[in-house]
Amino acid sequence: MLIAITRDVSSSLGGCELSYVPRGAIDVTTAAAQHRGYQKALESLGCRVMALPAEDALPDAVFVEDVAVVLDEVAILTRPGAESRRAEVSSVAEVLARHRPLRALEAPGTLDGGDVLRVGRSLYVGQSARSNAAGIAQLRDRVAEFGYEVHPVPIRGCLHLKSAVTQVAEDTLLVQPAWVDPAAFAGFRRIEVDPGEEHAANALWLGSGVVYPACFPRTQRRLEDAGIAVTSVDVSELQKAEGAVTCCSLVLREVP
Repeated sequence: MLIAITRDVSSSLGGCELSYVPRGAIDVTTAAAQHRGYQKALESLGCRVMALPAEDALPDAVFVEDVAVVLDEVAILTRPGAESRRAEVSSVAEVLARHRPLRALEAPGTLDGGDVLRVGRSLYVGQSARSNAAGIAQLRDRVAEFGYEVHPVPIRGCLHLKSAVTQVAEDTLLVQPAWVDPAAFAGFRRIEVDPGEEHAANALWLGSGVVYPACFPRTQRRLEDAGIAVTSVDVSELQKAEGAVTCCSLVLREVP
């Protein structure tokens, strides 16, 4: 059984942190409705959804992925690169403690979960404005005993590594080559996003299928042509907050 930890949309979402997306008006009511549709998509693909209440004082709190890296053996609590987001960690930690032993990153390290792509026993970590060398080194230290290898990956022009590359099947990655060098992922089958869909590399693979934004139909066709089952969701208002489908959940496998 997969568990997907989510958090309801904050009424203050319009005050979110932005780096590469121009600020525009966000319809919070529509964003909340889209988020509920996203939760239903998770359920349709076999997840038990745990919905945490909104944190209205924390605009970005819906993007729960950034506050932890959850592995089979342990959950690593991150120290987000944006200071305004560090208060998000504690409430998610309370939930994760029921499912995994916890370890935490410390100053001066910073790390966003959106920068960590797990593929098997490899953790690819984006070298971004949100995740620094100290944070990456601490992550390596905390997962080494479990047999994970950490591979720093340079990125450009985007917020997180998973803005540029995500896993869409056991041996397949979806890649935006303008933002990350595909050669960093040699040995995998790689599907490149359609050149006209710049932000299309973020997909959430759940084993039985992929949750994917509805606004990238040409890249979705590439996924489907590769034999990948796609469940499309409208997340257009969340995208205005520089969000995507991976960042709205922490997905973990339930273990005894």
